[in-house]
Amino acid sequence: MTTTQLSPGRSVLAVVAHPDDAELAMGMRLLDHAQAGDRVRVHCLSAGRPGKDGEVRQAECLAAAEILRIDRYTFSAIPDTRFTDHRGAINAALFDTVAVERPDIVYTHFPDDQHLDHGATGEEVTAVAMREASDLIYFRSLYSRNFEPNLLFVGTPELLAAKQKALACFASQQQLDMTVFTGLNTLAYRQHVHHRVVERFPDDAHGVEMFRTARQIVHATRPCAPIRPPALTISTAAASWPGWQADTVV
Repeated sequence: MTTTQLSPGRSVLAVVAHPDDAELAMGMRLLDHAQAGDRVRVHCLSAGRPGKDGEVRQAECLAAAEILRIDRYTFSAIPDTRFTDHRGAINAALFDTVAVERPDIVYTHFPDDQHLDHGATGEEVTAVAMREASDLIYFRSLYSRNFEPNLLFVGTPELLAAKQKALACFASQQQLDMTVFTGLNTLAYRQHVHHRVVERFPDDAHGVEMFRTARQIVHATRPCAPIRPPALTISTAAASWPGWQADTVV
């Protein structure tokens, strides 16, 4: 499917299962949307385990949101690791979310994922987004299976640095090895893009986030006002022609 640049001012909604899922998968893309003038919201279906852990992880999300210029970061209370038992609650939370946001474009997990929460999120978001949003795009997570990207977002050193800074906010997640994730952003995409294409990337291209478009609707360009045909100028070779003047404008 052909991809195009999004028009400024669109409403962008990323729906994820857990804190840090959005930042890991598409931190650069989220910031790029914001810098382009789009309104960006992240909705997280679970804030982690109830109690202190959930409070800590919500605070980490909000700190990352400041760095990535996310306008709204909201949460549901779906029990962590129990998404398959709460499909009805997830569906209700999603319809509540899109009713408020009316998103133009929705990002979420690829449904084929080793993590059951990720897979359930992808399936439920697909069901809702296909009737409530124009565009639906899946991002690649660490546990995605059979994921073949057809949209690659190529970042810059500044965007990748911002993503790293945002991920550093999740201090409670000791498994986030920044060296590993930086390597994934700079190398993993190479199996999908021929080196002759990579050679044409801008000199400051740095880091790639991978996506798969489920649906994208592109409308024809419409002029703001009716287009008047240009005036027709007739130049005569001889001023002696009866009834004609040189450079007559019709």
